Amino acid sequence: MDCSEGFAGWPPEQTVFPVAGLDLKVLPGRHPLHLSDEAAIRENWAKETAANPALFDGEMIFQKRLALSEKGISGEAHVIPFSCFMWWRRQADRRGGIHLFAYPVIATNDGALVAIRMGAHTANPGQVYFAAGSLEPMDVADGRCDVEANMRREVLEETGLDLRDATVGDSYYASRVRRTVTVLRLFRFDLSADEIVEKIHAHMLVAEDDEIAGPVVIRSADHSAQPYNIAMLPVIDWYFAENGVA
Repeated sequence: MDCSEGFAGWPPEQTVFPVAGLDLKVLPGRHPLHLSDEAAIRENWAKETAANPALFDGEMIFQKRLALSEKGISGEAHVIPFSCFMWWRRQADRRGGIHLFAYPVIATNDGALVAIRMGAHTANPGQVYFAAGSLEPMDVADGRCDVEANMRREVLEETGLDLRDATVGDSYYASRVRRTVTVLRLFRFDLSADEIVEKIHAHMLVAEDDEIAGPVVIRSADHSAQPYNIAMLPVIDWYFAENGVA
């Protein structure tokens, strides 16, 4: 089921569904979107950085096509500059590419989830979501994205938590909205929410940057409780339905 133009055959938007596996190739050369809209991308980036000078035009992995089958999600991607992604996400139809990123869902031994609030100088200021970031070239091994490595790196950088200390969920899940696909996996720590929050606050004192404004404890699927990133909503619905909390 190729979704280079659409998501025919995929589960509906904003629902969480199991995924058998991941096979995400990274191809050489430039992404077609970057080639076709380079001038518009440069113009938009000038506006973005004028409004937020802290933005950095690093590199990230951006999908050219994705497919869903009984084997899981497979894809072909290229490395693009962050400025290309920022232009793409402002387009109404978001055609020409697909953003796939990974959510490590951090659960505690007292039934809560722990997310983070993004700092004021970031691309998503004030939004609440799990410690995560786009796939980057450093997450590529032998021409394929290593999603587990991406999740470990992002969580360690942002929170100081080591996902290797958690019990890992048996499988991947995914959800999608507006041509963004979120791949998620559950990581359950044998710590309370308060203990994890304490660890994150301690990490923030020594972290090299202030990308996050602080940890957020989530104890229900109430969509209005926090300024959630839209990708969070199906995930908290799924987690608390599975764990018997409305």
